[in-house]
Amino acid sequence: MPQEHPFAPYIRIIGKGPRLSRPLTRQEAFEAGTMILNEEVDPVQLGAFLCILRVRTEDPEEGAGFVDAVRAKINKPQSLPQVDLDWPSYAGKVRQLPYYLLAVLALADSDVKIFMHGVEGHTDGRLFTAQTLRELGISICHNMEDAAQRLQNENFAYLSLEKISPVLQKIIDLKATLGVRTPVNTFARMTNAFDAKNVFQCITHTAYREIHRDCADLLGQQRMCVFKGEGGEIERRPAKPVTIQFLIDGERFEEDWPAFLDNDHAAHDEDMDISRLSKIWQGQDTHPYALAAITGTIAIALRLTGKAKDEPSAHKMAQDIWANRRKDKI
Repeated sequence: MPQEHPFAPYIRIIGKGPRLSRPLTRQEAFEAGTMILNEEVDPVQLGAFLCILRVRTEDPEEGAGFVDAVRAKINKPQSLPQVDLDWPSYAGKVRQLPYYLLAVLALADSDVKIFMHGVEGHTDGRLFTAQTLRELGISICHNMEDAAQRLQNENFAYLSLEKISPVLQKIIDLKATLGVRTPVNTFARMTNAFDAKNVFQCITHTAYREIHRDCADLLGQQRMCVFKGEGGEIERRPAKPVTIQFLIDGERFEEDWPAFLDNDHAAHDEDMDISRLSKIWQGQDTHPYALAAITGTIAIALRLTGKAKDEPSAHKMAQDIWANRRKDKI
């Protein structure tokens, strides 16, 4: 009789049936995640494990345990800059240009250190952060050491998930094989590789909102917020009201911010011309939707980081930051 594979018990725990199965504990998720990251799991087992979690939806304890495993494998530089904001970018844009990147660059200009991480290419027809940065002439970091240096010198660094955890990138790429996204798409966003005090999160489906906040709480994250952004990216949809859920020093609360742009200006972008971003930054293109998306995103970041006490002051500060950007930067 074949000997049972060491990973089999973890599949059994979550897949034994509706009455006998249960979520993994944080420790069990850490152990399972460590085996996956060490590539000690049979591909069939990995597919089964991921699909069971996908159908049942992720559990915060499982998320925390998996993130623990990822963090334990990250090779951090000896000299870590103090990062203000961790900014995941995993969805890609299809209806609007990635205006959040201009928000990031403006915040970096105002001395906010932002580490951005993400993926590209997992879904056809989407415009991802890495491609946009390259076309804007902004170089992408090669490794954690490069990112640390860039953060120190320029206040902004983008590093692909592949450079942080090659195995996580491989799992995300399984979408083409499995036909659905995996829970790793959720967990990878939570890695916070540079231990930033503030973490941004964004959801497409409201069901995932509490998972992000619960998981951040378990991980001891000081400050985080999560909201429904444009196309699944961290970008304010200015023509729609938004509910922002916060976790600040263990306290949970939410704020409802009203729409502040007429819906007539929010039509989908049929061209997705990246060159417009440079013109917007330089002040040559002043489309109302673009400017509102940029300043609205900056405003949420200012509220999260505690630089603004409420929504009106956040918007006022965001307008000032945008007005004072260095227009020759891109």
